[in-house]
Amino acid sequence: MKEVIMVTGNLGYIGNVTVPFLIEKGYEVVGYDIGYYEDCYLKESHQKLKKQIRKDVRDCVTEDFEGIDYVIHFAGLSNDPLGDFDEALTYEINYEATMKMAKCAKEAGVKRFVYASSQSVYGISDVSRPADEESEKNPITAYAKTKWQCECELKDLCSDDFIITYLRPATAYGASPNLRCDIVFNAFVAYAYTSGMIEIKSDGTPWRPMSHVLDISAAFAAVLEAPAELVKNEVFNVGTPDNNYTVKQLAEAAKKSVPGCELTFTGEHTDPRSYRVSAEKILNVLKDYYKPQWNIEKGGIQLMDYYKEIAFDRKTFDSYKCTRLKCLKKRIEDGTLDAALRVKE
Repeated sequence: MKEVIMVTGNLGYIGNVTVPFLIEKGYEVVGYDIGYYEDCYLKESHQKLKKQIRKDVRDCVTEDFEGIDYVIHFAGLSNDPLGDFDEALTYEINYEATMKMAKCAKEAGVKRFVYASSQSVYGISDVSRPADEESEKNPITAYAKTKWQCECELKDLCSDDFIITYLRPATAYGASPNLRCDIVFNAFVAYAYTSGMIEIKSDGTPWRPMSHVLDISAAFAAVLEAPAELVKNEVFNVGTPDNNYTVKQLAEAAKKSVPGCELTFTGEHTDPRSYRVSAEKILNVLKDYYKPQWNIEKGGIQLMDYYKEIAFDRKTFDSYKCTRLKCLKKRIEDGTLDAALRVKE
């Protein structure tokens, strides 16, 4: 019998890549998603699911997890701007609902629970050396604070029969049916493709760790496949040996992927967000299970091909379809979401 994985947030940006990846590896997948961004698809999604649960994670019950072997928990408000949208909601969805889901999963007999944390838990850090898993945590935003709080408190739920692992992906990039362009490299290639111009308002020197969505998917699969003693209550930064790039390097890679594109640095704004992160632990400890395949250059080509395939244009790029905060605001204005981000029937 195939093992069954529940992927929460399966209809989002990363979930739409991870689910087909897991199915191709031979798993059965149950999706769990309320569908905040179901009107944002730029391409048809191919998720051959065992079951789709359409439900707010805040309303989960133990019965939702019956028959589930593993849980990959992506669901939540997805980045710092959304955290600023309403900090109380970020706490409710990203922290309280996560803890509730983990407790329900444990009670239902789920064997492993993989939590999608974030490298934003490091906050603004010293770029002279890459941060590793034990480096000081300095979460600045509501989003980052809830990720760190969940990491700390989930550890108490971990046991031999309910193994929890914490993955901190670098900033994601790469094509997905439900694309996000409110993340740096996807946005750079989108600007290049739709307008032939990338304008960077800083001097381009800040550092960003990056990870392709397929490499992120591979990391979550690796944690499920590795022996328990390697992953029980362990934290892993997700990345590659060369996953740290300056904003200038990212912009130049995006420019290279789009012939004829122009690139300028105005330097008018100082960007304090600069951090480098080491993926050495996952590359060593899980070397037999995690083998990343992507880099920025390859990802730029993939995004360029994707934008061509869907006839991507500036109107779509600027619309709610590619920006999570715009989408939620639109849905509230349309009356399909209330102020508490509850879906109205």
